[in-house]
Amino acid sequence: MILSSIIPAHAVQPDEILANAALESRARVLSQNLRCLVCQNQSIDDSDAPLARDLRLLLRERLTSGDTDAAATDYIVARYGNFVLLKPPFLLSTVLLWLGPVLLLLLAGGGFVRYLRQHSDAPAPADLTAEDEARLTQLLDTRFPENRPRS
Repeated sequence: MILSSIIPAHAVQPDEILANAALESRARVLSQNLRCLVCQNQSIDDSDAPLARDLRLLLRERLTSGDTDAAATDYIVARYGNFVLLKPPFLLSTVLLWLGPVLLLLLAGGGFVRYLRQHSDAPAPADLTAEDEARLTQLLDTRFPENRPRS
């Protein structure tokens, strides 16, 4: 039971596995780098979604037809866009994807610094006047008579 949680689960069905072990090995490596468009945070190798199965079969079909690893991946990217890659390239179209988390972190940090500055620049409370101090003493004596100094 513990061993099953350590070993990664693969959704590849027995009928998808290629007879040629070298091609199957290539397919497994490539499919670990392709995103399931339904699950979005899983590779097609790990996803049980029907679209992931279709992509696994398409990838194996391309490899069986003689495509190189790059050609097979390029074919799928041409059909589905860079989003299908779990690690998309740094391009103008993906710059927000790469820099978005950094920008959000900088914005949050800037907001936090601004918040701290606004609250640290607050004026210090004014000293109590003699009249205010007498009134405070009267209120405290009325409310908490046990705290009166004894003479």
